[in-house]
Formats: sequence, structure tokens, C-alpha cells
Amino acid sequence: MKDIPIISINTERLTLKPLGLDFLSKIYLSWMQDDKVVHYMDTGGADYSLQMLEDYLKNIENNKIFSWAIILKNTNQHIGNIKIDPINYRHLYGEYGIMIGDKTTWGKGYAKEASIAVINFCFTKLSLRKINLGVIANNAMALSLYRSLGFVEEGRLKKHELINGTYKDKLRMALFRDYHDKQHI
Repeated sequence: MKDIPIISINTERLTLKPLGLDFLSKIYLSWMQDDKVVHYMDTGGADYSLQMLEDYLKNIENNKIFSWAIILKNTNQHIGNIKIDPINYRHLYGEYGIMIGDKTTWGKGYAKEASIAVINFCFTKLSLRKINLGVIANNAMALSLYRSLGFVEEGRLKKHELINGTYKDKLRMALFRDYHDKQHI
């Protein structure tokens, strides 16, 4: 499983291309410096630098992390990223993460379309049995997406992360392959 190549994935409106240094850009950097984009993320902010972004992308390339740039087919525009990392190959689960950086594309279903493609890849090509994620409990937009994909809450970490000066609960959610197979997503 560890030798599976990170391939491009196509959907109706998107191409998911392996993320790496080819995507280093001022636009990507602007996402990482935008408080609305990184509000619930552990990284980013006004002090996020081009060097930090370059180091992040080098790490993805060098460690062959399953991470993709989300590209609009009709314009070839990079609008965000999606990943499964880290992956536990012994217990067959991986950690899901997504960021739609281009705010003009929010609410158009691209996150769900990309997520379905990556989830299918994880369950079929990587043979994972479970996909996990963490989300701040009041992130309604993200929770709506995750629940629509079939993720269920497994636990709640009380007052776990500091968001705008207040500690917020963090939910741990999971999607199991057997549930996914029954839903035919």
C-alpha cells in the first residue's frame, strides 16, 4: 500500500493534481494569510511566509504525502487542497483534511465533489477501512459537509483549541468503509 503512486484524480468539474512545489504562488500564500480561510486551521495567519509555504510543499513532495491541489477543469484555477495524512497502514486509517482557499468558490459544491473522489480513492486504492478528521464544533459549514459525506462523531474534546481568544470544543469524526460501501457515494 505504501508504494501506491499519488495520481491525478478527475471528477465532473475538477482535477485533483498531486500537490507540490508547482503550486507555490502568491495566490496560495494569500489564502494562508487570510483570516477567513485559516480561521479554523492550525497553520496560517498574517505572519505566514512564502518560505513557510515552500517548506510545506517540499515536505509533501519529499515524503510522498497523499495531498492534492483542487483545480477547476474549466479554468485550470487552483482553488484549494485536500489530503489524507497521516496514514496508519497497520490499522488502515487516515486523517482527512480540506481547504478551499479561493473564497469566490465557496458554497458551489467543490469541497464535496473533491472529498467524494478522495474518499473513494482511500477506500479502493489505499484499502483504508476508516477515515478520521478533527473539526471545531462551531464550524457549521465544515460540519455540514462532513455529515453529508457520512462522517459521524466519535468523540468531543472539551475546550480544546483556542479560536479568537476562546477555547472551543473539537469533534473527532470518522467514516468507515463499510458504511461508505452501503451508501454507494
